[in-house]
Amino acid sequence: MGLDVPVYIWYDHYPPHYHDAYKGRVSGVHEGSHYGLASLNLTNIKESDQGWYECKVVFFNRLPNQNKNGSWYHLDVHAPPRFSVTPEDVIYVNLGDAIILNCQAEGTPAPEILWYRDANPVDISATIGIFNDGTELRISNIRHEDIGDYTCIARNGEGQISHTARVIIAGGAVIMVPPTNQTKLEGEKVEFTCEAKALPGNVTVRWFREGAPVQEALEKRVDIRRDGSLIVNPVSADDSGLYLCEVTNGIGDPQSASAYLSVEYPAKVTFTPTVQYLPFRLGGVVQCYIKANPPLQYVTWTKERRLLEPYQTKDIVIMNNGSLLFTRVNENHGGRYSCTPYNAQGTGGSSGLMEVLVRKPPAFTIEPEALYQRKMGDTVEMPCAAQEAEDTQKPKITWHRRDGSPLPKGRVHMVGGNITIENLRRTDFGYYQCVASNEVATIVTTTQLVVEGTQPHAPYNLSGNASEFAVTLSWLPGYSGGPDYKQDYTIWYREATFTNWSQIPVTPPGSTQVTINHLTPGTMYEFQVIGKNALGDGMLSKVIQIQTLGTKPAGKQPGTPHSVISAFSAQLQYLNCAAHRNT
Repeated sequence: MGLDVPVYIWYDHYPPHYHDAYKGRVSGVHEGSHYGLASLNLTNIKESDQGWYECKVVFFNRLPNQNKNGSWYHLDVHAPPRFSVTPEDVIYVNLGDAIILNCQAEGTPAPEILWYRDANPVDISATIGIFNDGTELRISNIRHEDIGDYTCIARNGEGQISHTARVIIAGGAVIMVPPTNQTKLEGEKVEFTCEAKALPGNVTVRWFREGAPVQEALEKRVDIRRDGSLIVNPVSADDSGLYLCEVTNGIGDPQSASAYLSVEYPAKVTFTPTVQYLPFRLGGVVQCYIKANPPLQYVTWTKERRLLEPYQTKDIVIMNNGSLLFTRVNENHGGRYSCTPYNAQGTGGSSGLMEVLVRKPPAFTIEPEALYQRKMGDTVEMPCAAQEAEDTQKPKITWHRRDGSPLPKGRVHMVGGNITIENLRRTDFGYYQCVASNEVATIVTTTQLVVEGTQPHAPYNLSGNASEFAVTLSWLPGYSGGPDYKQDYTIWYREATFTNWSQIPVTPPGSTQVTINHLTPGTMYEFQVIGKNALGDGMLSKVIQIQTLGTKPAGKQPGTPHSVISAFSAQLQYLNCAAHRNT
């Protein structure tokens, strides 16, 4: 058997010795037995007992004859099958996948492995095969008809066992109970549900607030339960926002659902500046920095700790955000102010005292001209300077385009309050503002820059009126490029669902109104207009959509006629010559 210690040792007149694995199961035969005296009696046989056994007789007074001493016997232990390897009970697959079901068994005699699908023997095909002495069932390019229960049977003369593996099409996670919008008071607990199902069911749930993981945004106040629910306890004013639940089991795209949390709290003052300034003889604002949910209802103000009644005070108005607007500031408006905001939940308290100082605003000492006219490629310099009033800071000067477009990069230089734009282009045309600001006020002066010698600017205010088969368009011309240039227009139009544009020149040249005919009733069209001068095409206007009146015809629009045949006919009339001889 290959054991280090013999299975059984017996010396006459001594107690026998047993191997630990055979204690209680092995003994010598009785003296009256018809077996030899050295025979071995083994009971309660185990499958592990199978193998070769050697019987040796040892004499104390001489060495054994190695060639003649020792008899070998092989013990076959018949045992029913038992599985050593089985496939998983449930196997999730996608259509087109390939899988191997491995089923191995031990026993004596060696078990035979059989495969069944839904109680029927597995049919071997181009995509299904049995390999490695039946221990492997391989399925490639899984189809719907391959889905089912696969049973591995191991059998021999001593018995039969089976194991069934269920092959199921995997399904991505689906949210069954999504979260719902909730409103809570600050300090309360909120719970959002997010119940999901999937095959397999190893669903991972993640929660986000305004796109960020909730653990980062809410830290220790958040808990995600095993069922996917999100608990925030307690909620704070800043927790309001959109909460998104995302579920996945690794199959397909993650699914998500969202809900909004509104945290209500009394209106509160978030910041109290110790000093605020009002510009003398201009309009000014004393700010009350408020945060409120539900929205702010009203604000009370005090001046020198006395209730201020703005509605009964000339030149003072309470703004919608609760701040005080002074339409024309005078010296009497200075003093110590405080504000107290209220909403449906009450108030979180008053602001601290704010010292309001009346000071003269900054004033421009140098202003740009009202209009600058330059050619393409030229350079323009526009000056601007401002002076601060007594007891105020020097104003900071900046330049902006009035339409909000950025200043051109690489071509703009600022020295002090002066701005220089080099290598002028068509896009530099427009209004520019010099802004001087300090702690008291912000003042603005505006100039216009006209760049001549360019293609036309985009037409604007494009509008139209529709009939059943036509649309009449009108627009205002963009800058023509200079006094020496005239511009003509072209209309671009198409059905809203089409890709390509059709073009129609506007006649007479220079007209800013045109009618587009031969349109389809009840159809949405897109229109835009472009100007052109001697230098080339300008910029397109914004696109507008207009739908023609009536009902769109059913069916496809007729195509262009083909195989056209022209016919000509004439009628001849003959007169009686004799009757008309004398005429």
